[in-house]
Amino acid sequence: MISRGADQDGTYSDVIIVGAGISGINSAYRVQSQVPDYSYTLLEAKGEIGGTWALFKYPGIRSDSDLHTFGFAWRPWQEHRPIADGESIVKYVRQCAEAEGIDQHIRFHHKLVHADWSSDQQMWTLTIENNGEQKYFHSRFVMLGTGYYDYDQPLAAKIPGLENFKGEVIHPQFWPEDLQYDNKKLVVVGSGATAITLIPNLAERAEKVTMLQRSPSYIISLPNPSDSWTHKFLPSWLAYRVDRLRFLIFPFLFFKFCRAFPNAARNIMRTATTKLLPESISHDPHFKPSYNPWEQRLCISPDGDFFKALRDGKCDVATGHIKTVTEHGITLEDGQKLDADMIITATGLKITLAGGATISVDGKTIDTSEKYLWKYLMLQDVPNLCIIIGYTNASWTLGADASAQLMTRLMKRMEKEGQTCAIPRCSDSNEMKSVPMLNLNSTYIVSAKGKMPKTGDKPQWAPRDNYFRDIYEAKWGDIKTDLEMKKVST
Repeated sequence: MISRGADQDGTYSDVIIVGAGISGINSAYRVQSQVPDYSYTLLEAKGEIGGTWALFKYPGIRSDSDLHTFGFAWRPWQEHRPIADGESIVKYVRQCAEAEGIDQHIRFHHKLVHADWSSDQQMWTLTIENNGEQKYFHSRFVMLGTGYYDYDQPLAAKIPGLENFKGEVIHPQFWPEDLQYDNKKLVVVGSGATAITLIPNLAERAEKVTMLQRSPSYIISLPNPSDSWTHKFLPSWLAYRVDRLRFLIFPFLFFKFCRAFPNAARNIMRTATTKLLPESISHDPHFKPSYNPWEQRLCISPDGDFFKALRDGKCDVATGHIKTVTEHGITLEDGQKLDADMIITATGLKITLAGGATISVDGKTIDTSEKYLWKYLMLQDVPNLCIIIGYTNASWTLGADASAQLMTRLMKRMEKEGQTCAIPRCSDSNEMKSVPMLNLNSTYIVSAKGKMPKTGDKPQWAPRDNYFRDIYEAKWGDIKTDLEMKKVST
């Protein structure tokens, strides 16, 4: 086995982290701070730091989680506004990477194509595409910080007659930077976080914007203050900690409340939403979802900007199923007709794992959808590989950090015991009941059924959604059960 440390040409590292977005940068920090003797390299397919936030360019792109918890625990978000635009998030992530020297470990334009584990060599070989050329990297451990979105293809929008439309059809994932929509009639198909973000921003220049939805989403108006009481009375270092703690606790309690008392939560949100709507738009059916709160992710409207756009009269809402798209608009099944110069398909993102790369062990391809996830981290029967997955019901970074800290703890244990590989083994997989990996029923999650790894009803294989429990498990929980440890000489 290659000795610990980077080799001369830089193609070997103890740890290779794939992706230089939120998950990758955080994982890099945890590796260099918790296993400082290990060398590491980040491989990034694009040309800059930031992941999703560097890729998406649609108007108004912003977080739908607060930055006090979406930001890194080791470098607090220092602006007083909890919801931030994409450009500010990219700047923050870049500054964090530079401050910790993580940026010096990044190889840009290096896209992972395939990863193969060799039991003989106790090592991963990664096939990388770099500016049209194929390269090979090697490592003891691989950490996939690629998220679970397909950055090359959006979720296909099944819209009847879309080929008839004479105007432009735009998907937010590939928003043209020079797109001209001034004084045009726009129809935004979808009512998720992307649509709720787009609409008030498009309304500033468009003649009219209509949100067309098959079914409504829950939309919460949250203040995005320019100042916080914590910074008036507390020293900065303590104020940032208090900010993070309150954004950890209150959204968690609200999530639990919604799940425990769905009817009460419905009534609270109905009352709050009705107060913000103009008289011309009724709550039912446009803002009455068919599901309970937090069965899908809630949409955030900072300072109620979405509702303000409705009250200003340049935005409208239509609820119904599309019968067909015509040359100049959309006809719904109830006969309603929507004129449009442009259709924006905010219909969701396509889920994929490892950025679309394939994985094999000793040359045998692994079907990830047939494998369970050990501790929501490692694939069953796959050595020394972790998948960094965050939360769907809280800030992504919280779950990603729990994963990264669990993996570095495992690395330290292996180092102490002289082990060369750790392999999750599920001895009773036939008896284990499979449960959903992601605890929401959003369209993009339902569409991904059969593509993501499985989780079960046994403790080491269960899904997760509780940061406080998960960070405890990461630091002090059981990392021996159902994990085969080996020391193989090479």
